[in-house]
Amino acid sequence: MIYRPLAIDQEIKFNKKKFIVSKTDTKGKILFVNKNLCDISGYEEEALVGSPHNVLRHPDMPQSIFFLVWNSLLRGEHVSAVLKNLARSGEYYWVIVDFDVKKDQEGNIKSFSSFQSSAPKQVIETMEELYETMLKIEKKHGMEGSLSYLESFLEERGVNYDNFLDEIIKPKGFMNKFFGGMWG
Repeated sequence: MIYRPLAIDQEIKFNKKKFIVSKTDTKGKILFVNKNLCDISGYEEEALVGSPHNVLRHPDMPQSIFFLVWNSLLRGEHVSAVLKNLARSGEYYWVIVDFDVKKDQEGNIKSFSSFQSSAPKQVIETMEELYETMLKIEKKHGMEGSLSYLESFLEERGVNYDNFLDEIIKPKGFMNKFFGGMWG
């Protein structure tokens, strides 16, 4: 079991070109991590492999987000999220995560892979505010209250979770036209 550090208010920023990759079994036990994950999180590969992936979960993250992610994955669906992770030092780092489901030849879910990149400042600011509110509600009214808030938040904007993430992650204006082929 890995020691869980106390969170400190110090951000780890990393190169947008560095991608973090990990793979877990269907219970969330880590099967593989790439060097970038080890470098950024401060954990050795040997310490992470075999440990639950939630060792990297920052206490500022609402449980309801992971509930939604896991439900999607267990249904065999690709899902994305913006997460605040906890490093071994207690520092944090924000990532945009794309989760992929790996199945065997019979269609049974075998494992999950995550591909993570550094989250831009505007994405962090949006999600930080949302997660802070969700976490406060979660502490007072449980995960159901937090999920209800998120549902209302999305309804008010007329989007689902995936559309909301697309809106805040994709570049706007000229940059969208310039990079449109990369995301479109």
